Amino acid sequence: MTLSASGVSWSAGGVEILKDVSLTVETGEFLGIIGPNGSGKTSLMSLISGIRKPKRGEVLLDGCPIGTLGRRTVAQRLALVEQQAETGERITARQAVELGRTPYLGPLSPWSPEDDAIVGAALANVDMAHLADRLWHTLSGGERQRLHIARALAQQSKILLLDEPTNHLDIGHQISLLDLVRRQDLTVVAALHDLNHAAMFCDRIAVMQAGRLVALGRPREVLTVERIRAVFGIEVEVEHEFDGSCSIRYRARRPRPLAAIAAVGA
Repeated sequence: MTLSASGVSWSAGGVEILKDVSLTVETGEFLGIIGPNGSGKTSLMSLISGIRKPKRGEVLLDGCPIGTLGRRTVAQRLALVEQQAETGERITARQAVELGRTPYLGPLSPWSPEDDAIVGAALANVDMAHLADRLWHTLSGGERQRLHIARALAQQSKILLLDEPTNHLDIGHQISLLDLVRRQDLTVVAALHDLNHAAMFCDRIAVMQAGRLVALGRPREVLTVERIRAVFGIEVEVEHEFDGSCSIRYRARRPRPLAAIAAVGA
């Protein structure tokens, strides 16, 4: 199962949000997309998921233009977890995860014990089985986010798209969920804010800046001091580990001494 974008561009309100972006997601890899707010991460996720149609270029899912495939076909091959997905319906946590089985249900394929088992396993994987009967509106933001992940796992697609999946989660659940996703037999594309998460879990990282793809490669190739400074405007130290991985240490901007400020103004 392959997913690729070829020269895709997208505009909103007369403003070009994405500009000639091309990338191919390798089967079985964990691809991270990073970049500052407004760099085009979410817009790119919307295009490669088929939610939006590019103004120029095309997105191919398993070699076929994604816009030519039916919604059920796309949903059976690709699952998306968006940043914000809420409902006003009075549904339980389990019922929210059961929605992941919708692409497989029909008059000739009603709900089955196998569907029950898949949903139960997905709830257990995100540590939400004990809250399966709780109503959606009584759950915290972090609990709802974990259910979104469970719903995507219950969908059993081969490609999983995650748009900032660790929003609202405490650090323990951030790490455990990314680790869970990494251990699945899936192709994963995740838009991430935390550079250390990208370094820790991603096979490759795509860097977005002002709507353009400015770098694509392995974490230690992409996460350099110079590139992080140029893209994010921050100073860091990058530590390289013996196993080829790397980690980012952020350096706080120190206020200028009062004497130096006075000297400048003199």
